[in-house]
Amino acid sequence: MILPLPLTAAGRGKRKVLPVAAALVLATAAATLAGCGGSGAGEAAAVTRHAAQPTIVSLNPCTDAILAEVTGPGQLLAISSYSQDPESSSMPMAEARRYRAIAGTVEEVATIRPTVVVASAFLDPASEGAFRRLGYRLVKMPIAPDIASAREQVRELARLAGHPERGERLVARIDAALRRSAPPPGFRQVPALMWESGGLVAGDRTLIVDMMHRTGFTNIAGARGLSQADFLPLEHVLADPPRVVFAVGDPLAEEDRMLHHPALSALTSTRRFMLSRSILWCGGPTIPHALDELAAARRALGSAQPFNNRTVSLSP
Repeated sequence: MILPLPLTAAGRGKRKVLPVAAALVLATAAATLAGCGGSGAGEAAAVTRHAAQPTIVSLNPCTDAILAEVTGPGQLLAISSYSQDPESSSMPMAEARRYRAIAGTVEEVATIRPTVVVASAFLDPASEGAFRRLGYRLVKMPIAPDIASAREQVRELARLAGHPERGERLVARIDAALRRSAPPPGFRQVPALMWESGGLVAGDRTLIVDMMHRTGFTNIAGARGLSQADFLPLEHVLADPPRVVFAVGDPLAEEDRMLHHPALSALTSTRRFMLSRSILWCGGPTIPHALDELAAARRALGSAQPFNNRTVSLSP
């Protein structure tokens, strides 16, 4: 949820795979060393503990953020290197830097020796096969298309970690954010465009659009027949402008020049808001932040301030 080109949801989870044979050798050697000198009773206790509260490596920034909240001390052994990059992270930098960050190669994971590897649904087949041959439990998490699915992902990862109560606390925060960000009764939804880097739009069956609907906005991209990551030219926006444009990108990036084009200033009935890129792709703890930003935009539309085509940053 970002690098030389912005990292799309589909791109998250893809990793370079080093030779499986090398990883197998590393894993075998590590297991042999770990077994030396251990008593039978101690090994049995460790097996029981690991089954109840497994050690985990996460290879995806979306699952990184959730697991950081639902695991216990010492359980989350490593996270994706993307989570320590402010441009792609879905968690605060101070929190992300508490964990070891890895690129996600089989060789790296083999040296860490977790019980479980959590990856995105886009994990490449070679890595998937290698992890399974090494004996790791592999859990692949798809992209949540709506809040209901995002809630279930939180609960699934919390159960995996052996701490379902921590998952319920995070779900409760999501539900509280939904209540406080909901529009007032009778509110007429505002036509809005979620316009991303390079002129891409958010499709209807996405988490961010579900959050738009729940905070008082309709997605004009879907109404125009556009799907997730379809391209919407600037000319089409100028010809048929929405009431609100949510610009999601880097104002200094060359590929984002359309989001801040001077021609948009002529749209006197359109209001632009800058949103954090970190809220766009992931669920879990990202959801309350996203709902708060969207609700703040809705309230700004109804404020006593003169309605003009300002670009307002809602990000911290």
